[in-house]
Amino acid sequence: MHPQQPEYFPAMLPRPLAGKAFYLLERSDRMPRAVIFDLDGTLLNTIDDLADAANWVCAQNGWPLHTPEEYKHFVGRGIPNLCRLFSPEAARGKEKQAAVLAAFLARYAAHKQDKTAPYPGIEEAVRALQNAGILCGVLSNKDDSLAKAVVAHYFPGLFAHVQGAIAGRPAKPNPAGVYALLSEMGAVPGPEAMLVGDSDVDVFTGKNAGLPVCGALWGFRGREELAAAGASLLAQSPAEMARLLLAWAKGGA
Repeated sequence: MHPQQPEYFPAMLPRPLAGKAFYLLERSDRMPRAVIFDLDGTLLNTIDDLADAANWVCAQNGWPLHTPEEYKHFVGRGIPNLCRLFSPEAARGKEKQAAVLAAFLARYAAHKQDKTAPYPGIEEAVRALQNAGILCGVLSNKDDSLAKAVVAHYFPGLFAHVQGAIAGRPAKPNPAGVYALLSEMGAVPGPEAMLVGDSDVDVFTGKNAGLPVCGALWGFRGREELAAAGASLLAQSPAEMARLLLAWAKGGA
């Protein structure tokens, strides 16, 4: 079972930034001085904790359970969407889904660090980019408080800029979060920024924001999905990602 395809909105730039962004496209040396990382499946392998919390909710309701491989295709578009996908069709009404979401959030908040771990080499790769003067931030469709909590726990002091899902702001692949995070980081949309993620949602988010995207092949989805979505670069490992992005920053990619 696969969720619906994410939306791609060609040339979607906010009006206040459009002129500036297109100016950057003309003059830029393609240096990605800001890099935005996806969280789940890119920085952290969170799938077992997400699957365990979701299956706990399923068990409480007498619903069928799902495998971690299935959950890799359920995640990526926010927790409400995850809850809808692991629920049977008959339990997808608004009132029931509100209860499912509350139960999942409570269970996951209490067990979000049971099995989650950073991908090997990811912290070293991020530090290599930062040592080269590249700003690094995190943008997730996970609830904002949860995103900030897990990043602070697993990467203390590494990321100064972290944003998750915020009420009233569209989730990825809508580019609103990218624009907000880049503004917070002191950067602008265009080829001087890069997005790193493991799914087509991330690729379409980058495209919608006017950013190139490096696909994280070590994450939840894989080469076929990322290549089909149109990722600018593909990296087999965090170390390769760092090499590719450092070369891009120097104009050599």
